[in-house]
Amino acid sequence: MELDLRDILKIIRKRVWMIASIVVIATIATAVISYFFMQPIYEASTKLIINKSNDQVGMTQVDLNSVNLNIRLIDTYKEIIKTPRIMDKVVADYPDLNISAEQLVQKVKVSSVNNTQVMTLIVQDPSYARAASIVNAVSKVFQSEIPQIMKVDNISLLNEAQDIKQPIPVKPNKNLNIAISFVVSLMLALGIAFLMEYMDDKLKSEEDVQEYLGLPTLTMITKIRPEDYQHHSKQTNEQRAGETTHVKFNQ
Repeated sequence: MELDLRDILKIIRKRVWMIASIVVIATIATAVISYFFMQPIYEASTKLIINKSNDQVGMTQVDLNSVNLNIRLIDTYKEIIKTPRIMDKVVADYPDLNISAEQLVQKVKVSSVNNTQVMTLIVQDPSYARAASIVNAVSKVFQSEIPQIMKVDNISLLNEAQDIKQPIPVKPNKNLNIAISFVVSLMLALGIAFLMEYMDDKLKSEEDVQEYLGLPTLTMITKIRPEDYQHHSKQTNEQRAGETTHVKFNQ
């Protein structure tokens, strides 16, 4: 079935109420779920910087090879920080967190910006205070354990997660959810409208007969609804009853 722009607009105009209903219902449902049913998630982060090792402290000139080495070490540290050596110690040193080593591995995310010596630790949790406590604990344990593991002391805590009175949740992004729901429901409604039009093979007008059969229309049978028949019968009875008023009787 080939459709031009006029056919597309005709199909959309024909089923505009169905399309609008689907979009409005889906968008309102997404807004209600996002605002009232989805649990907010907060994020806390710390930054660690990979500095020069102790044997290089005192050098006044920046050693480019040392900087490149520290940048490459970040990939190694990303793997070390999620090992049982670090996570088990966090669980043992901070029992008030009430979290297992396996849960810590899932919660802690480590990232770094390319060509920098800065490493970022991120933890998400329904409670911002708990997220901040976890990420600070992991950062401190990691900083204290690295000298024993790598035999170098080149990790410094750049900043800790601060206590925020009114933190802003990172999830859910309500406006984004509503926008996505609007676009997806609109596409779905248009798809349903075009599918219904494609499945409907009835000829409803003279134009349809001319277009699909190429034949002129000789006559049409008007569809009569039950209420039309009742209304017609009522009018006929009233007319017949009215005719008797014109009858004259000669006595």
